[in-house]
Amino acid sequence: MSNTRNLTASLALALTGAIAMVTLPAHAETNTADKPAMEKCFGVSLKGKNDCKAGAGTSCAGTSTKDYQGNAFKAVAAGTCTTLKSPTSPTGHGQLEAFTEKM
Repeated sequence: MSNTRNLTASLALALTGAIAMVTLPAHAETNTADKPAMEKCFGVSLKGKNDCKAGAGTSCAGTSTKDYQGNAFKAVAAGTCTTLKSPTSPTGHGQLEAFTEKM
């Protein structure tokens, strides 16, 4: 009787695992579809807080050398970049392209 219980428990566990593996990818795709569209926003990240490449001498995330660096970007929700503060940009707001900081 003990062997029957063990076999039943093992089969139930295997079936549960198989069902979870089949449903997980479908759930993961749903979550990515729920993410908002993003855009690169230059001149809004703080020193060392950029998302990726920040111009010459840098490679990727966290490599910007100063606050509001004109060639360093953060990924922000689409349509919000030009509303964010950037004291170094020509307009005083984030830019959709890299720029040379004003003095």
